[in-house]
Amino acid sequence: MEQAIAAALKAGQEIMKIYESEDFDVETKEDDSPLTRADRAAHDIIVKKLEEGKDSLPILSEEGSSISYEERKEWGEFWLVDPLDGTKEFLKKNGEFTVNIARIKDGKPVFGVVYAPALEDLYVAVEGKGSFKLTSVLRPEWGKKATVLPALPAAGDTARIVASRSHMSEDTKEFIGDLEMTYDSVETVSAGSSLKFCLVAEGVADYYPRYAPTMEWDTAAGQAIVELAGGSVGVANSIHSLTYNKEDLHNPWFLATRG
Repeated sequence: MEQAIAAALKAGQEIMKIYESEDFDVETKEDDSPLTRADRAAHDIIVKKLEEGKDSLPILSEEGSSISYEERKEWGEFWLVDPLDGTKEFLKKNGEFTVNIARIKDGKPVFGVVYAPALEDLYVAVEGKGSFKLTSVLRPEWGKKATVLPALPAAGDTARIVASRSHMSEDTKEFIGDLEMTYDSVETVSAGSSLKFCLVAEGVADYYPRYAPTMEWDTAAGQAIVELAGGSVGVANSIHSLTYNKEDLHNPWFLATRG
């Protein structure tokens, strides 16, 4: 787990060098999503760092996702990585992008790290121990500043919703409308990348509805942060949680809640 945290921090430092240089070298992938020099550099750093670990688990990364299902289906445990989640936020320079690393065991995330390098916030979740937030993580004393999640109480008759800054779908708007008929008041905040999961885990938001396309690497680390803080990340209109290493790596629509 320390290896994964170290990988996220090192990748974040490289991302920030490119972020500050503004030499992004942007390409467009087959799905029309952007790919930058920072995505590629972070991928290389994380893979190299994780491969130095003692257990040598296989790695599935967004920027190296061409591994066949025939090979993947034999993996009981592996690392699932999004080297730079929120590339659109990175390009907008709003700071709301993250490095996501999750450890998947039997289709379930049992460890997750979400690092927001521009904000210097690190979220870590470990099965059996819980979820934590660490701030100012590049300072020598960062390890002494862990906050147990959730850090904030529920807001009573107010529903707090976090939605995607770049992907607000009509179904999400309908969900918000339904809550407006149930609660005395509804507050909505926008955020990019897996930070939406982290806001739910912290207690800043009660709901994160995602009724729009995502991939497994977009959600695994964030799901660990939410679930190990006592929340849930369930398939929309279902009792089932999101699962991983499916033949099709697309996620179904889902709803993350704080409890």
